[in-house]
Amino acid sequence: ALLKDGLRSQVSAALKEGQATPTELCQRCLALIKSTKFLNAYITVAEETALKQAEESEERYKRGQPLGILDGIPIAVKDNFNTAGIETTCASKMLKGYISPYNATVVQKLLDQGAVLLGKTNLDEFAMGSGSTDGVFGPVRNPWSYSKQYKEKSVPKSHFEDEESNWVITGGSSGGSAAAVSSFTCFAALGSDTGGSTRNPAAHCGVVGLKPTYGLISRHGLIPLVNSMDVPGILTRCVDDAAILLGSLAGHDPKDSTTIQDDFKPFELPNLTDVSKLSIGIPKEYHAPGLSSEILALWSKAADLFKNAGAKVVEVSLPHTRYSIVCYHVLCTAEVASNMARFDGLEYGHRSDKKDSTESMYAATRREGFNDVVRGRILSGNYFLLKQNYEKYFVKAQKVRRLIANDFVKVFRSGVDILLTPTTLSDAAPYTEFIQEDNRTRSAQDDILTQAANMAGLPAVNVPTALSERGLPVGLQFIGRSFQEKQLLTVAKWFEKQVQFPVIQLEEVKRHDNGVFQHQKSASFS
Repeated sequence: ALLKDGLRSQVSAALKEGQATPTELCQRCLALIKSTKFLNAYITVAEETALKQAEESEERYKRGQPLGILDGIPIAVKDNFNTAGIETTCASKMLKGYISPYNATVVQKLLDQGAVLLGKTNLDEFAMGSGSTDGVFGPVRNPWSYSKQYKEKSVPKSHFEDEESNWVITGGSSGGSAAAVSSFTCFAALGSDTGGSTRNPAAHCGVVGLKPTYGLISRHGLIPLVNSMDVPGILTRCVDDAAILLGSLAGHDPKDSTTIQDDFKPFELPNLTDVSKLSIGIPKEYHAPGLSSEILALWSKAADLFKNAGAKVVEVSLPHTRYSIVCYHVLCTAEVASNMARFDGLEYGHRSDKKDSTESMYAATRREGFNDVVRGRILSGNYFLLKQNYEKYFVKAQKVRRLIANDFVKVFRSGVDILLTPTTLSDAAPYTEFIQEDNRTRSAQDDILTQAANMAGLPAVNVPTALSERGLPVGLQFIGRSFQEKQLLTVAKWFEKQVQFPVIQLEEVKRHDNGVFQHQKSASFS
């Protein structure tokens, strides 16, 4: 039953009162990981380490000295964060077998507060993708593919093969973390967000996905994709839990010069009752080509919800949004080309057997270690960074990025508190349909509503809102002012309470588990 409860309200209290133990929680989550193995959410399950951490937590509770609200809480981490003693692969052959000598700052902070690390979650290779389908360990399956809601709405299938091909993607690139939280195998998970990689899978998997302000959480130990946009993301089953994780992770880190200098004070979200002083902005440019009529209607309904509750709802303009996806592509690939240069086969990771010369070994290592997607982005990035192209592409894209950031500044200065937008263009696509298009095309489509917040460095959160006509989750995105996470999450919590995201009923057939197991949870984890 505790798997359905909120961290602050029930789980932490139950652990303190001895109604449950950290070991019991850990064992239950590990059992669920095994019974949902077919989802392919985890790359590595650190069972021994997790049980040892749970035992240590149990001893602290017995002494009446828990380290905090996260003590004994099972969590998962995306496999592009370094973890000492546990393999870190980035879902790539290039890093298969690599074990980091240190923990990423965010991982260390969680461990310092007693959290139990269950394992590392699946992703697109080096976090380049929007479906969690392009990693070397195979695609991640969306838990909602096996929900009662989806099965009732999808066309009945009579053959095993038909049902197998009917599963839908999780979104990406933090699809493993989103699936892990959605399927109850952990209470919270870390993702990374460069252009929407936490919010996109959160929307498709029916969980809360928070991308904090750039610089609020340390990137030290997060294997970089785009240094100027990467942010550790938080995935939970309710907004309150996201705030708890944020309070545990935020703040200055001497190992990351881009983090804020001021101390961060953790906050508890108030229960907002009066929204009449709020001004909610609806950016007209987010009515993007390809936006499904279903999501458009849901977006409009959400705006009416705020309006009817007394909030001021205004249409706003972010005129440079139409250039943002092209601008993002140039900047992203340029930084990727630079960051991927470190993987040369000499210091760590995969090394080719070809030893004719150092240069041939470099080339063979990178050809064997990287997939087509990564190699394609490296090629594009190096093209944009050529001497004759640098001013024409990279510098121009940086200037456009500044204009995009200024659009947000102007809107917030006009009195708007929060922007309300869709998170994705549609609900989750079936895997067979998703792979018909190449990674670059898909990423350009799927990042269109989320990447502008990364370019401007603003906080944004996905809140699961409703089920589509196909019985799949749909989320909406709230974008806030820089470092105003408390206001952003307070509004998101109010909205979460109003919409009452429906119960998930996760059914498993015998070929995946010995019998049928079913979980029910309300939208609010707490």
